[in-house]
Amino acid sequence: MEERVVKVASGWTMLVVVLALWAMIPIGIIYGAVNQSEGFIFASIALFPVALIFSLGLFSLQPNQARVLVLFGKYAGTVREDGFHWANPFSVKRGGMTTVPGADGKPAQVVSKPSKFLISLRQRNFETAKLKVNDLRGNPIEISAVVVWRVQNTAQALFDVDAYEHYVTVQSESAVRQLAGIYPYDHASDHPGEEITLRESGDVVNQSLQKELHERLQKAGVIVEEARLNHLAYAPEIAGAMLRRQQAEAIIAARKKIVHGAVSMVEMALDELAEKKILELDDERKAAMVGNLLVILCGETEAHPVINTGTLYG
Repeated sequence: MEERVVKVASGWTMLVVVLALWAMIPIGIIYGAVNQSEGFIFASIALFPVALIFSLGLFSLQPNQARVLVLFGKYAGTVREDGFHWANPFSVKRGGMTTVPGADGKPAQVVSKPSKFLISLRQRNFETAKLKVNDLRGNPIEISAVVVWRVQNTAQALFDVDAYEHYVTVQSESAVRQLAGIYPYDHASDHPGEEITLRESGDVVNQSLQKELHERLQKAGVIVEEARLNHLAYAPEIAGAMLRRQQAEAIIAARKKIVHGAVSMVEMALDELAEKKILELDDERKAAMVGNLLVILCGETEAHPVINTGTLYG
């Protein structure tokens, strides 16, 4: 379905006509009764359904609202301009009444139900439920997303799918499930930083989710303004083990940097001693010096110096 925007009559002009019709009914009845004209009385009474039908053609629209007109089962167009309007009364579908059960033992209430032909064009957002799915490596994770969307094509939203709001919810959760299976939660320990992950590649993952949602929801005349993950965690049954793994990987990475820096400092110290000819060291003394420096630089506790009163060989 392609949306067709139509212009309708001004509601203020037609309001004058409607009020005139309603005013003619009692005036005509009184005039017919005074002049004893039954035909005039019957004609005035016949104006009642006409005035009622014309009254049903009046409606108003707020900014970023649209009303879909359907005439005898056929799509007649969409009114997008805000203000007070009048259209063919048979094409303006009104809402009905529905019963809402009362809470805490209170009696049920009858409330007005908005018409599904009155569609909001404003941006809406909702949070998907926390889904428990498996990532690319089969690890169970919990994931959810926030989706910002709005109706772009009212005809598609109303006639191409059934209950477009429910359609958006179901398709969004399906897209999040699919996204979780495409990417791993975190980097593999043997390939750090070489792949896109859910935890670290936020921009890429969000763009992929938005693209997938756009392809799914454009069938319902819906455009996705933004989509992003707002909850991501390992499932409770493996969260503890994965936390210990991440801690171990962090410790190993920190140790690698410490050792690399310590080796560089030891190398610089030996080069400085040799270049300035402060003292000459044989291989055994160099090995002892390197060992002492590495212990000092890589140790977790403060080093306590030991004064050697002898020699290395004695």
